[in-house]
Amino acid sequence: MPRTVWRFPREHGPGAAHPPPGTGQGRVFRTLVGWQVPMAFPNPAGDALLQFAGMWHVAAVASNCSVFLKMKDGMKSSITVVSFMPEGDLALKLIWPLADKCQKFELLFQRSGQAGHYTAAQEMRDLRVMETDYSGYAIVQEFKRSGEEPHSALQLLTREQDASPQLLQKFKELVPTMGLTQDMVAILPRSGECQEGAG
Repeated sequence: MPRTVWRFPREHGPGAAHPPPGTGQGRVFRTLVGWQVPMAFPNPAGDALLQFAGMWHVAAVASNCSVFLKMKDGMKSSITVVSFMPEGDLALKLIWPLADKCQKFELLFQRSGQAGHYTAAQEMRDLRVMETDYSGYAIVQEFKRSGEEPHSALQLLTREQDASPQLLQKFKELVPTMGLTQDMVAILPRSGECQEGAG
């Protein structure tokens, strides 16, 4: 049976300010081999949200953030825990292993009118789920507009710590389409640290 994959509609992708005409707020597509069926990714009662929620490992990152570029060679795989509020907003718990501790952040993103797109107004962040099969991987784009240096990032999330060569290749092929370059990519080595903080 073919694996179900959800993709952010590319023709109305990262640069689009509004949902495509006539699609409604919740219409996205579940892509199967050879055909497509509509599905509501941001529906707070939908199975898709329950499938997407849970713990993910950050296997690879590409970003033009100057702080990231200075630190990327020494970074290890971190953990992202996704949960959803009753109204459909998305909550993230980020756990980064540092030299002497586990650094934790929590962010809340409000769902927008566009499927797979969430915003955090106070932090001026946009989050887009570009592609996911729910059970194995997700590719997520984040854009931060605040501060003197707006920046964007692309992340490869995996349920298991080790990303396959095929997933890493898929991720690298997406990098230039987001306005980033290969020298901005960090393939993060696995880490057994901070696992206890993901609960």
